[in-house]
Amino acid sequence: MSEGKQSNSTSAVGTADIMGPTGKTSVATPKLSDDEHVEMEEIISPGSPVNPDEDIMQLARLGDIQGIEKLFGSGKFDGTYADAEGITPLHWAAINNQYAMCQFLLKAGADVNKKGGESVATPAMWAAQRCHYYTVHLLLENGADPLVTDIQGYNILHLATFEGNIFLLVLLLHQNISVDIPDSHGHTSLMWAAYKGFPACVDLFLRWGADVHAADETGFTALHWALVKGSQGCIQKLIEYGADRFAETSTGKTPAVTAVEMKTERTWHRALRECGYDEEGKPKTIDFPMSSWLLQDKRSFMNKFFFFFPFLILWVMVMISSHMVVYAGVPIALFAGYGLQWLAQQVMEYAPSDMRHMHKTATLACGNIRGYIILGWVKVVINCPSFNLAFGVAYTLCGYFYFCTMIYEPGYVPKLGGLGPQKAVIDELLSLWKFDEQNFCVPCMVRQPLRSKHCKRCNRCVAKHDHHCPWVYNCIGVNNHRHFFLYLVTLEVGVLVLVRITLKSDFEILSDKAEGSTECNILAPELCKLVNADPYTLVLMIWAALQLTWVTMLMFVQLVQISRAMTTWENMRGTDHMHGSKASQAITSALTTGTTSQSGAQIGNAGLGPDPALPPTHAPGGHHHNHKQGCFAQWKKILGVDTFVETALNKKDTTRRNRNPFSAGCLTNCKDFWCDPAPVFGKRENGAAMLGGQVVDYTAMYETPRMMSARTRTRAGGYESVAVDDSV
Repeated sequence: MSEGKQSNSTSAVGTADIMGPTGKTSVATPKLSDDEHVEMEEIISPGSPVNPDEDIMQLARLGDIQGIEKLFGSGKFDGTYADAEGITPLHWAAINNQYAMCQFLLKAGADVNKKGGESVATPAMWAAQRCHYYTVHLLLENGADPLVTDIQGYNILHLATFEGNIFLLVLLLHQNISVDIPDSHGHTSLMWAAYKGFPACVDLFLRWGADVHAADETGFTALHWALVKGSQGCIQKLIEYGADRFAETSTGKTPAVTAVEMKTERTWHRALRECGYDEEGKPKTIDFPMSSWLLQDKRSFMNKFFFFFPFLILWVMVMISSHMVVYAGVPIALFAGYGLQWLAQQVMEYAPSDMRHMHKTATLACGNIRGYIILGWVKVVINCPSFNLAFGVAYTLCGYFYFCTMIYEPGYVPKLGGLGPQKAVIDELLSLWKFDEQNFCVPCMVRQPLRSKHCKRCNRCVAKHDHHCPWVYNCIGVNNHRHFFLYLVTLEVGVLVLVRITLKSDFEILSDKAEGSTECNILAPELCKLVNADPYTLVLMIWAALQLTWVTMLMFVQLVQISRAMTTWENMRGTDHMHGSKASQAITSALTTGTTSQSGAQIGNAGLGPDPALPPTHAPGGHHHNHKQGCFAQWKKILGVDTFVETALNKKDTTRRNRNPFSAGCLTNCKDFWCDPAPVFGKRENGAAMLGGQVVDYTAMYETPRMMSARTRTRAGGYESVAVDDSV
């Protein structure tokens, strides 16, 4: 195990040598120059004069088709040429992503499966090591054998896994390559992905049906290899898919022993805890009366628990603060609220792993609004005989729109029926040079429509995604956006009416129209009389009035975005809200933009180069810089102030804002939203909405509408579809 651990960090700088669990080099490819092209010095003997115009390998490396045509015309070379090591011009064109050159050489008769070089690999293998999946696809379309292996027994799927490019792996898996095909030492691609520490690749292989229990020739499973690297994402994903937590190698080493030897024990325990197991790998259990009956469906129980638990928190805090003296009631109420929240977090430890993110957000605090709706209704009805019709209508509609927002699908993009339709979509995107994270969703295996986004909490792509709202346990998308906004409007009206009724009642008390004790410890007699008359309603009204802050800000932001034909995700992406500590990002994303993190897949650059006729270079990597921020800045994000201020002051890049082809002016944008023919009281057709006065289907809109094309032609750039999220 120590040899495998060391091999992960001993690859030479500037080479593409792949070191694996065996400690052996898989592919010895030539080194890269400063301009990311492969140097020729390894195949050209030093001191031997070579005419640059007759150096076919150099011409293939540079993509000089005219130069090679001259050489072919002179009869000195042909498409089947190979040097002494079996390396062909197609090898050099493939590894340098010279797509047009590869096309030319294939038409000239180049052998697409010719093995060459120290690794004895094919051109497709060379291209796979640089993650040039457009070139790999071209070679596969022209007969490249994906099952052929190099000198160490690695096929192209293994080589692609070494680099962790998720899109190349998706492409190869759709070529009918077995996901569990082993290398010469019994290592599957799942083991390699776990060893390399690529959670997105591990997730892809597991969803593809990879055998999580497969073992190599030494008895190591993918879980053992994940512990060698120490990637919690890989370890946790394997445990979620049922990896044997007590599997033994040929030498009797369990994953726990491997974690100790590799010094990844803390990560191992953390992953076990996140998946609902103790440090020994045994399931955690809750022992209380009727626990076996309540926890028959753990997911259903947890959903109900965290839906109704805020009611208890709110009721306890209001009762304590309203029935005790103020200097004791307020701190005790805060302490009780904190204690109940802590209790909820302890219960969360027993929840399914994909529900663990809930305790990292403000779900419980935000959920109090649901308790407020019911408690406010009941208390005002009881204590205010003059309760008016507006309050009843507002809160009836508020409850209705709340449940509509929560229950209705937000506008999920339909998934494809099988591998055939998926491969057809991939081939189409490759032909359009759009097979990237902006146009293809790997978890859903679908083409992403414009304005859609994959939500990791819902695990689906949502059309016209606005944000994921923890208050309603649902995404806000094309189907329920109007319901969500009406929920905010009726909530705002209801709070204002409640405050008005309570103030009227208080005024009657102060006017001696009602009886009440004037004895208290701190306040003046008049205020004592007011507080003692109905402390519960007074405290509830004060709490409700505080909610007007965030409700009003959120309403304002939504109104401005509707007038601009923008979503919350589109409004916030590109700002600095993605920076800062992970804790503040988690809470901020829950309160403002929902799940705004990206998938974390090892994917490369998605933008096309200057020449649209040639494919982009999709090399893995990308650096993310985290900038520390002060406490004040983080709390501004938590409260949603940043979103409100940026929207109010319109502090956005005007170039990017003007490139929005979906805005047809404030009046038309508002008309599209409010005059949509879809029913206000009922379920709407999935994905259908108004755009520019016409009905469009956001679940299948991949190009900007024709009616807006002419208006946007003169503008620089074009609309950019929302990238895949990232999870917090």
